[in-house]
Amino acid sequence: MNRVVHPIEQESFRRLRARLDTSHLAPLTRAVVERVIHSAADLEYADDLVMDESTLEKAHAALHAGAPVVVDVEMVAAGITRRETVCRLKDAVAGPGLTRSAHAVRLAYEQVGPGALWVIGCAPTALEELLALDVSPALVIGLPVGFVGAAESKAALRESGLPAVSNVSEKGGSAVAAAALNALLYTPLSHPDAHPEEKL
Repeated sequence: MNRVVHPIEQESFRRLRARLDTSHLAPLTRAVVERVIHSAADLEYADDLVMDESTLEKAHAALHAGAPVVVDVEMVAAGITRRETVCRLKDAVAGPGLTRSAHAVRLAYEQVGPGALWVIGCAPTALEELLALDVSPALVIGLPVGFVGAAESKAALRESGLPAVSNVSEKGGSAVAAAALNALLYTPLSHPDAHPEEKL
């Protein structure tokens, strides 16, 4: 089913592109960069995000083939409206050396197994736990926010060699993490170079 793009969103993307030239980016990279910037009204993400087009292509195919989507918090889930997500935070319990967010990652992995897309937008400890487990993900969108552990956990994600979308700075958050996943969802499988927002 094709997604209907609201005129306000079309105008927002038009203004974004008037201020930032993204035409040189590969299709899925461009989609992620633009949607993250759109979600935060922050052009600095263009130089802050780290991703690889071939990784995005594989993740895009897995997502459209029905791979599970796991999120760290309900705020991320709320931003992903076109796909059911798994969030086990309500079932998680903190313990010695284990945050609720980290326990939620363990519970989610027990539920979905390998091959899922993981979207971490809030808790650095969730991303750290994900890296400690052998989850064999289709993609990790690691964009937690904060002054304690966020940048470090994202650096560890990049060093892990896992297929990932991350950013270098402390910023991030639920909205931008959901936006990165939505960029892949909104791009049709048959037309990876399509940008529906361009049809003004």
